[in-house]
Amino acid sequence: EVQLQASGGGLVQAGGSLRLSCAASGFTFDDYAIGWFRQAPGKEREGVSCISSSDGSTYYADSVKGRFTISRDNAKNTLYLQMNSLKSEDTAVYYCFRYGSAWSQFGYWGQGTLVTVSS
Repeated sequence: EVQLQASGGGLVQAGGSLRLSCAASGFTFDDYAIGWFRQAPGKEREGVSCISSSDGSTYYADSVKGRFTISRDNAKNTLYLQMNSLKSEDTAVYYCFRYGSAWSQFGYWGQGTLVTVSS
């Protein structure tokens, strides 16, 4: 059974930092691309960042470029999202998502972790 367990959310002041983790199990972690999405109150879920399985290529939404860094530790089956210079508009529930083969959108969602940035 595929499981994705996100953690690391919390309350932080604007300008602060948080690191999210997503512990994965039930599949061969380094075979799949994986990423982070977020959903703010009253808004649709949006992609934040993702990382490939093959060469570690990374992709970021324009809104987080230069502030967030995605990484993966294949030995620990864990995905990370380092978030710096946080803004109030980063407040959202953050979800990790494992893509299907070849970046297929048919993948698996983890439960979310809430990030609240106070201004």
